Amino acid sequence: MTTEPSTRTATGPGLTTGTLVAGLLAVCLAQIGLAIPATLNGLFQSDLHPVGSQLTWISDAFLLPVAVLELTFGLLGDLFGRKRLLVGGAALLAVGELTSATASGVHQLWAGQALAGLGAAALFPTSLAILAAGTTSPAQRARVIAMWAALLSTGGFLAPLLGGVTATYGSWRWSFVVVTAVAVASVAVSALFVVNSSAPEGRSLDIAGQVTIGLGLFALLYAIIQGPTDGWASPSIVIAFVLAAVFLAGFVLAEKRAKSPLLRLDLFGNRAFAVASVVAVVGMFAFLGTAYSVSIRLGPVQDQAPMRTGLAFVLLNGITLAMLPVTERLLRTVAPGLLLGSGLLLIAAGDYLAATLPITDTAFTSLIVPLGLVGLGFSVTVTSITATAVNTVPTHLAGMASATTNLLRDFGFTLGPAVIGAVALSRAATSFSDSLHDSALPQALKGAGTAVLEEGGPLAVNGASEASPKLADLHPLAMDALGHGYSIGFVVCGTAALCSALLALVTLRGRATSDGDAAAHGDAAARDASAAES
Repeated sequence: MTTEPSTRTATGPGLTTGTLVAGLLAVCLAQIGLAIPATLNGLFQSDLHPVGSQLTWISDAFLLPVAVLELTFGLLGDLFGRKRLLVGGAALLAVGELTSATASGVHQLWAGQALAGLGAAALFPTSLAILAAGTTSPAQRARVIAMWAALLSTGGFLAPLLGGVTATYGSWRWSFVVVTAVAVASVAVSALFVVNSSAPEGRSLDIAGQVTIGLGLFALLYAIIQGPTDGWASPSIVIAFVLAAVFLAGFVLAEKRAKSPLLRLDLFGNRAFAVASVVAVVGMFAFLGTAYSVSIRLGPVQDQAPMRTGLAFVLLNGITLAMLPVTERLLRTVAPGLLLGSGLLLIAAGDYLAATLPITDTAFTSLIVPLGLVGLGFSVTVTSITATAVNTVPTHLAGMASATTNLLRDFGFTLGPAVIGAVALSRAATSFSDSLHDSALPQALKGAGTAVLEEGGPLAVNGASEASPKLADLHPLAMDALGHGYSIGFVVCGTAALCSALLALVTLRGRATSDGDAAAHGDAAARDASAAES
């Protein structure tokens, strides 16, 4: 039996079966961890009773570390070895999910999801980088990247099924227990079978860039999420917006001076790349904002079974996996800008249809067409974003371009729950207050409804009025207000997707990617330590 070397550089002898299995398991695990909370929002609301924006923070506690730290973890893998990050990332995700499973309140759940998000931030770039490091040709590298993308999609497909099954036949806590078990298995497989690799040449930490972008994005998301609860003109929200502007400006200055920048700002001098980047942020915001609106509609508002929410997410995510052979062919035959614009138009159409559904309509069949359109549009969009970006820059910058687009796409994902939660809850609170004021309900009941609204927001009113017979007359008003608020959320997502589609169709014109070009771009992207995610 031949003994494998313990460490190799990015151009090592070949990709072992153990490394391949470990890398694919790691990315599937990270995506399951990212997607699982969305199917459980209804149960979080009924069990932990989050108020105001607390429910939104459960999703963004995971997403924020991924968006902020993904590129840095890719760099750390280059410098100190990728095997360590695979093992450490999966271990951290396991600790986070176990913390979430034992949560006695929403604050512990936040902490658990933040720890799990840190682990996922290490796994997403490292899993692809360690697989790419073992390949020996552009063709093999392209196949490995396709396999990695397939397991990423598999994680998005499995997560809602796992959440639905465990929550239906057990508890939402069992969902996190299962993910913990998968994470422990990933730790073991990576520790035992991965052949380490690194690529430290020319790489160095950009501490100033990481600190400024981390603080800037956190301050921005805090302001957006807490705005409806604290008031948009409150000192804490105004200060948060000011700090976000200061730190993000500081990030730009830091990147201009850095020898090894976290983000290559000169790429944005290319007009087409800049447009593709905007489309990546806004388009992915539209998709995850849609997914978040669906989870709140089916869960906390309509109180439907977790399995129903899980099936809805299968429509949103599962189509991507089924469409992989088709989208791969489309990328070779259709101009990426046209493909990207078409995908975004499908998302917009699905969102506008979803916005027309009355909140009293609990039939799953009503969701099939709108969510199917969004899922189909997402499958086309997410697979073409990186191809669109790398086609707009010179080949030697393709890796950095795909990594930068990856960062911006994940930031768009993070904005989805934050912005839609803020818009929908603000509108729902106003609508409920107006309806309550104009209603013929007794004054005492109006006072009780106002008190619950001020304490916990419209979701709290909806839950309390459904659980308490004394407040039952408030339930139709609360449900109608929330339905109206999240319908506006669908409209916002659809409009964002439509604007992105028009921008892509008008500005991103060009030929389709040839097989040779695709291999070259795949080679460049896989060499980059800050690897792209699809």
